[in-house]
Amino acid sequence: MGVRLNHRTVGEIDSPIGTTYALVDGRDPGGLLDLAQAAPRYPPPPEIVDHIAATARRPDGSGYVEIAGLPRLREAVAAEVRAAYGGRVDADQVVVTAGCNQAFCLVASALAGPGDEVVLVLPYYFNHDMWLRMNGIVPVYLETPTAAEAERVITPRTRAIVLVSPGNPSGVTADPAAIVDLFRVAARHDIALILDETYRVFRDTEEPAHPLFADPDWPRTLVSLHSFSKEFAIPGHRVGAVIGSTDLGREVAKLLDCVAICAPRIGQEAAWAGLTMATDWRRARALEVAAKRRWFTEAMERRPGGFELVSVGGFFGWIRHPFAGRPTGDVVRDLVTRCDVLVIPGTAFMPDDRRMLRVSVGNADRAALVDFADRLARFAR
Repeated sequence: MGVRLNHRTVGEIDSPIGTTYALVDGRDPGGLLDLAQAAPRYPPPPEIVDHIAATARRPDGSGYVEIAGLPRLREAVAAEVRAAYGGRVDADQVVVTAGCNQAFCLVASALAGPGDEVVLVLPYYFNHDMWLRMNGIVPVYLETPTAAEAERVITPRTRAIVLVSPGNPSGVTADPAAIVDLFRVAARHDIALILDETYRVFRDTEEPAHPLFADPDWPRTLVSLHSFSKEFAIPGHRVGAVIGSTDLGREVAKLLDCVAICAPRIGQEAAWAGLTMATDWRRARALEVAAKRRWFTEAMERRPGGFELVSVGGFFGWIRHPFAGRPTGDVVRDLVTRCDVLVIPGTAFMPDDRRMLRVSVGNADRAALVDFADRLARFAR
């Protein structure tokens, strides 16, 4: 008999990304159209590469930094948010984390414990649901992110509402007014509104994603999570941020000290270089991804093979397959074996099977997106 494992972890699903990529083990990758993971395939800007190379050569380039993050990075993040959203955000309201996944996990653990509830807007990001369950926190699902629907699911055990915008996997960008409504509901119930804004620079507008930072009471309710992986093409450097009250930041720092001590120095340097030296590069990449979304929409207009585009935004397209009564996992497996197409099954993002597939359109050029639609048409014959 081996060691006894935590039943909550054992009972949770394996990583949907790892499970999906296991489908192509042993296959010739030459013809594979990989639209599964969302990590950018282009290199980071030269300003970042040059800065992290110089940092690595410094005597302190591999050292620890303050638990909450490099002071100049925290100030750069605060300045970026002030410029992008308006309102008031200070450096002491920023905690730098090893990616946005860690940001969410630390915030959730700072806010809730076993038996508490956290509301997730559907479709959820799978790691959010996994982390809550593995820590004994009960996920409660919100079909539509409206104030009225939120009021119906909040109970005395609710600790937060979580909204990802633009969505992963749906790509849907929440209307600023709807975000304000959720903020007000959360404030009335003394719970947090956690906004995962990983893909905020990949929206179809340069208008602020929401006006909440202009509310002087925003720290009481709002928690904004950020990632620099996609916008600066540095996913392997693992750097994200929590923006919230200083009280929350103190609790997040306690947790961060236990799991990582601090976010990796090199990633923080990379993010600082991006925010201070590569914003034009970031804007150019965002425009390129916007073009890819348009190309994908055009390719899917004819509903190839009966596959329907439900939404598109950020890095993702969210499509429905036409095979009613057939498990989506089987459809994904057959897409690999018959068409050399790799996507993520929507069951990774939902509590049930609604025949959905996530397509990472940000990782393809125009020819690949047209090819994808053609392969779907052939698949259904």
